[in-house]
Amino acid sequence: MTDGIAFNRLADLLRDRGEPTRYQGGALRTRGICHDGDSPGTVAIRRGANGGVVIFCHKCQGNTEFLAALGWTEADLYDQPLTESERRARPVDDTWIPCKERGHHRVAQYVYRDEHGAVVQGATRCNEKCFAQWRPDPAAKSGRRWRLTDDQGNRLVRTVPYRLPEILKAIAADRVIWIAEGEKDVHALVDHGLEATCNAGGAEKWTAEHAQFLKGADVTIVADRDEKGRKHAVAVVETLRGIARSVYVVQAREGKDAADHFAAGHGDHQFLQVWAPVPHPGDRGAQS
Repeated sequence: MTDGIAFNRLADLLRDRGEPTRYQGGALRTRGICHDGDSPGTVAIRRGANGGVVIFCHKCQGNTEFLAALGWTEADLYDQPLTESERRARPVDDTWIPCKERGHHRVAQYVYRDEHGAVVQGATRCNEKCFAQWRPDPAAKSGRRWRLTDDQGNRLVRTVPYRLPEILKAIAADRVIWIAEGEKDVHALVDHGLEATCNAGGAEKWTAEHAQFLKGADVTIVADRDEKGRKHAVAVVETLRGIARSVYVVQAREGKDAADHFAAGHGDHQFLQVWAPVPHPGDRGAQS
């Protein structure tokens, strides 16, 4: 499966198998053949920022099961076969997680990459809402270590925001960058044609190290509708002062977060603005 473009190969494969597809929100949509779903928009398929194809099943919260149903591997997602160094940079996607001994199973995995697309760290979520983070380690059998620090508590990996390569490309194109509290909400925003990011670890884990990558950007923060969400938004704002060109804080029109907002049928222009701490230079009348 190395001839042609990965995205086109996949679209042709789905067509040949009789799977219905449609375009929505900047993605090719199809049903979740990985779980025998019948909804035509469960799986989103996009061209990757560095070539290849990106697949995300909203039911499975990832692409592993979908690829297995197709008979594909991760290597088939690329326009060209991976080099040996690229393969080493991609951890083996086994499904073991630290809470597996308690009968839990992984339902989502999110990979954080640096400016060049290399894996920095990953984050997983299980069916009982346990969260665990890992770092790539070619010496480990699984290709990863479930710890980001050494024995003295020193961080061993860089701190980068989620979807960094896509975010840097969007800033260069003068697009608004949305910041959510977690990866699930990021994907809800991305699926509606927006460019979004977050930090690993949830609320109040955003730092100045994350903010440095958003220099000169117009930023919209989606604050969760609870006290932790408010504190998180305030902390993010403080790191962006003097960094971002503009910062606005909004909330879901219905529900707690971005995923709830879209699930209720609202569009990206229907979020409720609650704060304009760093208004755009052209918005002379905006609240400061």
